Amino acid sequence: MKIIVMSDSHGVFSSVRKVVTRQQDADLFVFLGDGERDINQMIVAEPWLEDKLLYLKGNCDGGLLIPKTAIQLEYTLPYGHKIFAAHGDRYQVKFGTARMVWEAKQRGADIVLYGHTHCRDERYEDGVYILNPGSLGWPRDGKKQSYGVISVSEKGVLTNIVDVPLYG
Repeated sequence: MKIIVMSDSHGVFSSVRKVVTRQQDADLFVFLGDGERDINQMIVAEPWLEDKLLYLKGNCDGGLLIPKTAIQLEYTLPYGHKIFAAHGDRYQVKFGTARMVWEAKQRGADIVLYGHTHCRDERYEDGVYILNPGSLGWPRDGKKQSYGVISVSEKGVLTNIVDVPLYG
C-alpha cells in the first residue's frame, strides 16, 4: 500500500498539484492541514482524489470547504499497522512529539503523522514510525518543499520524505 502524506501548503497550490499529479498511483492521500483551499481546488480539478483523501483541519483552516474534514484520525492499514494523525497544534508538536506518540500508543497505532511545524521529521522511535512531511508551501527548516511517502507491505513499513519536483 502506498500512502502520500502532505501538509501545510498555505496557498501554494502548484506544489499540491505537482505531488498529486506525480503520485496518482497512490492508494491513499493524507493531508495534515493548513491547505484547505488548495486541496479543495485539487478536488475540483481531479474529482477522483476525493475518494482517496483523508483531510485533517489545521489551525489556519476554516473547515468549510472539504466535507470530510477531521481534527485527528485513526486509520487501520493492512498487515496490522495503524495510523494516528493530527495537524499537531493541539499536541504542541513545536515542543516535541512525546504527547502524540503517547496518544498513538494508547490507540494501538504504530505510525504517527503530524504537520504544523513546517519542518521535516522522519524517525522510528520506541516501536513507532514518526513522520512530518515538512511543508508544501513554506518550509521552516531551510530545506525544500516536501511531502512524505509511506509504503506498507507484509515485510513492514518504509517512510521517506521527498522534495517537491521543480517542474510538472
